[in-house]
Amino acid sequence: MYYHKHIYPTLRKYTSIALLGSNPTYANTQIPSKPFGFFPSTEESLASKLAFILQACPDHSVLKQGQQVHTQIILNGIRNMGLLGTRVLGVYVLCSSFKDAKKLFYQLDLSYASPWNWMIRGFTILGLYDFALLFYFKMLGFGTCPDKYTFPYVIKACGGLNSVQLGKSIHETIRLMGYEMDVFVGSSLIKFYADNGCIGDAHCLFDKMPVRDGVLWNVMLYGYVKCGYLDDVIGLFREMRNTEIQPNSVTYTSILSICTSEGMIKFGTQLHGLIVRSGLEMNSPVANTLLAMYAKCRCLSEARALFDAIPQTDLVSWNGMIGGYVQNGFMFEASDLFQKMISAGVKPDSITFASILPSISESANLELAKEIHCYVIRQGVPLDMFLKSALIDVYFKCKDVEMAHNLFNGNAEIDIVIFTAMISGHVLNGINFSALEVFRRLLLERMMPNAVTLASVLPACAGLAALTLGKEVHGYILKKGLEGSCFLGSAISDMYSKCGRLDLAHQIFTRMSEKDSVCWNSMITSCSQNGKPEEAIQLFRQMGKEGAKYDCVSISAALSSCANLPALHYGKEIHCFMMRGSLTSDFFAESALIDMYAKCGNLNLARRVFDIMQGKNEVSWNSIIAAYGNHGHLEESLDLFREMIKEGFQPDHVTFLAIISACGHSGKVEGGKFYFQCMTQEYGIMARMEHYSCMVDLFARAGRLNEAFDIIESMPFDPDAGVWGTLLGACRVHGDVELAELASKHLFEMDPQNSGYYVLLSNLQADAGKWDGVVKTRSMMKQRGVIKVPGYSWVEVNNATHMFVAADASHPQSSEIYLLLKNLLLELRREGYVPRLNVQLHPRTAPSPSKIIV
Repeated sequence: MYYHKHIYPTLRKYTSIALLGSNPTYANTQIPSKPFGFFPSTEESLASKLAFILQACPDHSVLKQGQQVHTQIILNGIRNMGLLGTRVLGVYVLCSSFKDAKKLFYQLDLSYASPWNWMIRGFTILGLYDFALLFYFKMLGFGTCPDKYTFPYVIKACGGLNSVQLGKSIHETIRLMGYEMDVFVGSSLIKFYADNGCIGDAHCLFDKMPVRDGVLWNVMLYGYVKCGYLDDVIGLFREMRNTEIQPNSVTYTSILSICTSEGMIKFGTQLHGLIVRSGLEMNSPVANTLLAMYAKCRCLSEARALFDAIPQTDLVSWNGMIGGYVQNGFMFEASDLFQKMISAGVKPDSITFASILPSISESANLELAKEIHCYVIRQGVPLDMFLKSALIDVYFKCKDVEMAHNLFNGNAEIDIVIFTAMISGHVLNGINFSALEVFRRLLLERMMPNAVTLASVLPACAGLAALTLGKEVHGYILKKGLEGSCFLGSAISDMYSKCGRLDLAHQIFTRMSEKDSVCWNSMITSCSQNGKPEEAIQLFRQMGKEGAKYDCVSISAALSSCANLPALHYGKEIHCFMMRGSLTSDFFAESALIDMYAKCGNLNLARRVFDIMQGKNEVSWNSIIAAYGNHGHLEESLDLFREMIKEGFQPDHVTFLAIISACGHSGKVEGGKFYFQCMTQEYGIMARMEHYSCMVDLFARAGRLNEAFDIIESMPFDPDAGVWGTLLGACRVHGDVELAELASKHLFEMDPQNSGYYVLLSNLQADAGKWDGVVKTRSMMKQRGVIKVPGYSWVEVNNATHMFVAADASHPQSSEIYLLLKNLLLELRREGYVPRLNVQLHPRTAPSPSKIIV
């Protein structure tokens, strides 16, 4: 009755499969009811020999022995082989000789479950799960009743196909046949449920098991680990310790993996004590997992002590220790240990090289990267996906884009990890268009981009200001439900801010359910760089209130906002916070502090911060050199430049930018020319757009506008709006209308919505009395829908920053302010002040002198 109700419906589903490959041999074979040619002594010796063979490691020699025994069975006339035939079948199955197995299978008595069990087991071991299930249903169709040895491999086959529904159906069969409480069958079911995310079903069955051995506890623990139920893992482990079952190496490895992934160093240390008491500390898997835990939790001294204590370190131990050093930024120690590994005669594998290559990326040592690549090729180390990805990454970071392309375009298989490495590598080198081309190729290959891939593509969209494409990528992320992750949400927000849509960036940021320090830093930096310093400082304060941890990036961005306001009192508050915390020795944060004090007008405090720094780098020197240069102290700036070189620091493009700018502020044109040539000729630093812009400003400030224009003409690349804008501003100061109109022509094409350029040209034309030009410029502005952005002014009074715009009445004390201004103007008139109009008015609109109001 049960078979009709439960098994046959499932069997019908497999009917078309079950009929395939059927061999009618067993149907026509007459199996005698009594043994024919039975020799007890011969059969016993052959059975003993087969039992020994089945216990051996399956290889070609074992298969040969099994075939010899099979031959002896035939030669001895044993036709009804029974147990002997099943054992020979087992030898064939374990040795993967399915051609022999199939021939023998159809010669056996298939009314017993053993032959079927061997075939199901063999297919399952080979990963041919569909064939394993096919034989199971053929077994039912033949009328043979399965036993408790059938179901563990049938359940495993269901798990291999991720068929939960079929597994539950077979579980019902097992329950009705009374095998559910069998330790092997029950363990198989629990593992099946745990592996497929049905942890509730697994625990329900686990609780019903009358006997729970160590294997069963480990299966249940591993299931909770895999499903991510961390608290349940620890609770179950404590429950296990209250039983007579002692945790073994598999148990400790599972629990330690949780401590590693979650950074639970305190609990991990307690486990280490239990492991020592159990005598398993030197067990290789346990020791390696312990080592990985200490490395992940940044306890490298404990990891190294354990590594040194292991009597026989294997490849996993070396890889774990090297990877631990690299992940925690100890690149020198990683390289040193790698050399010791080679000296000890341990042959590195692809994991070793994938672990050590990031340390080379950090130092950008191209020659060393090539040496390791050559070693990999010479020693025949498999170039798997991880190693290939690591090599591509190191070549990109060493600026060898061609070599990275050669690796990518090789004949080896390419997966999503390698595509992601290519995209991020192109972005790192500023080749954003090529990054998008790689992404398109990925889609053409019908690969599914993951969260890391998408987070790598978004900076390319930002670099090209490709807002439309960025929105399309964002739409895909929403469709796949990936927006919630911190790093991806941060990448989306950053893309919008760099494409000029700070409003959308802020919307994405506020919708994020979880925000880590990277998310906060990205949003604070975006506000700071997009002319919203007040919002940046407000976010910085909110970041602290919500418990996010400040780092050098958030501190630097907040200090930059203080410098842009300027808001000296906020900057001092952050400085105090730095002194109380652990950021007083961070180069970048201290350099931002120098810049903040300088831009807030307090050069003495900027110099004091620089002088008390425990260590200095190029960024620190650049900050103080620029501080003195911007305040017009050229000689002090040059003295610092010479001192920097004397201390052994190499000046970079930022250093020379500060020096040339300082020369421009002091009117030292020849000095600026000298240092520009020094940068390009002596130090071999290629001049960038900002250097040419600085040189244009240098000549323009001195009134040498033709030479400034010659600089623009000699540039090896097309000048941007900043360069032409610098020339236009100088033309306004020196009254060169013709050159201003030429500069404006370029500016109106590059940045047609910038109202400042129109106003500058219009005012210059009005100064020169070119009213037709004024009307033309104003008409152009109106036709293009350009709206003049009002200029804002900031003033700091009693540690509070106040913002004003022309004719502004929004300030709460505006009436008092305007009354004070009126009194000041009256005092000025009494002292003989006569107002002068900055701009000549058109004759038709000029008021009479009596109507001019001061």
